[in-house]
Amino acid sequence: MKVTVVGAGNVGATCADVLAYREIANEVVLLDIKEGFAEGKALDIWQKAPINLYDTRTVGVTNDYSRTADSDVVVITSGLPRKPGMSRDDLISTNAGIVKSVTESVVKYSPNAIIIVVSNPLDVMTYQAHLTSGFPKTKVIGMAGILDTARYRAFLAEALNCSPKDIQAVLMGGHGDTMVPLPRYTTVGGIPVTELIDSDKLDAIVERTKSGGGELVKLMGTSAWYAPGSAAAQMVEAIVKDQRRVFPVCIKLDGEYGISDCYLGVPVILGKNGIEKVIELQLNDEEKALLEVSRQKVREVMDVLDNMPAKA
Repeated sequence: MKVTVVGAGNVGATCADVLAYREIANEVVLLDIKEGFAEGKALDIWQKAPINLYDTRTVGVTNDYSRTADSDVVVITSGLPRKPGMSRDDLISTNAGIVKSVTESVVKYSPNAIIIVVSNPLDVMTYQAHLTSGFPKTKVIGMAGILDTARYRAFLAEALNCSPKDIQAVLMGGHGDTMVPLPRYTTVGGIPVTELIDSDKLDAIVERTKSGGGELVKLMGTSAWYAPGSAAAQMVEAIVKDQRRVFPVCIKLDGEYGISDCYLGVPVILGKNGIEKVIELQLNDEEKALLEVSRQKVREVMDVLDNMPAKA
């Protein structure tokens, strides 16, 4: 199995490191446009193989997509963070151009790959990759729900003073402050979380989850990378090993949950073909209303991309 990670920054390098350490693929190719950057990161990961005892070969390349040929899965982390004075539209335009160019090269050399998008704004960048690739929607998916759910579960574990291993949760919607954590579907060792924590504390944790990325930016002055990189690697593992894991991921909805032509996070079964099945939960009226707010927000950002001169 061969996996390519495009973008050797913090998120991409972390993803490649986890893929190698967990021996998820035989070869991991790390690609970046900065001369020598990916080569150095990949060499560093390879040199700790004798220490951490893994066989996965990591290879770094500078903008040479021929070295990524016949990848089974490609993770796209490329893109710029929003800078002071940069509007949302500017960010979308810049990163859409990057994701479009990367996707074109991916399709050229790995026409059978499954694409995982990590670039931000996540939902609309998944849209861009889908438009550009022409792949089935089951093979172009965005990583957000696993990360957001992980934050939610970590906060709950802290509040309950229990192991995060025992917490299962579902989170839906867009990647941002309109995401929809679902306490009704959250359990701790099979026990509904609502029986273990009072509603005020649970509401506070939900709100903290919604701004989880922003909290880290305020602390570090930059966005997170350990959890996002690990989340992307977990998606790769589910695909490569055909684990059929149930994960929340960003995909194009075509009637599911009564929503069409919008890219949102929903629970799916993830396996060797990408999205094996979309799971439709029976949401109550309050949850449906929250999901609709999230849909409207994501659709607004998609409209920005649609109205740009050349989106695909």
